[in-house]
Amino acid sequence: MPTVKRKPSAMIMEARREILHAVSWQVRSNVWSPPTDEYETEEAYVVRVEIAGMREEDFEVLLENDILLISGSRSDFPDRRAYQQMEIRFGKFATSVSIPRPVDVDQARAEYKDGFLTVVLPKVTPNQIKVE
Repeated sequence: MPTVKRKPSAMIMEARREILHAVSWQVRSNVWSPPTDEYETEEAYVVRVEIAGMREEDFEVLLENDILLISGSRSDFPDRRAYQQMEIRFGKFATSVSIPRPVDVDQARAEYKDGFLTVVLPKVTPNQIKVE
């Protein structure tokens, strides 16, 4: 199962900046962004990424300062081909989503199944909020 890790916010923000720059139509980049859904249930925020042909250990899932960053690399076939049509993306990918409220990182989980990586981030309950 992929592990959700915390990283310093400067690294997350730089990675997010690179991702946003990479998906711009005006800039050519080797980093692409897979289709990503984010939705909310009463208990958690759920992020679902459509990325077939991977293994769980191929993903990196990071959370810092309410930004979830999912990245990895999908390998291409080693054989040379003369494509008549090519729509399946390969190589480095990354996607990021903003999480609107605090989550319980210790209870977060990620699962890769049937071509989808699903990250579940349980919401912090009122009794978990620390008052300083």
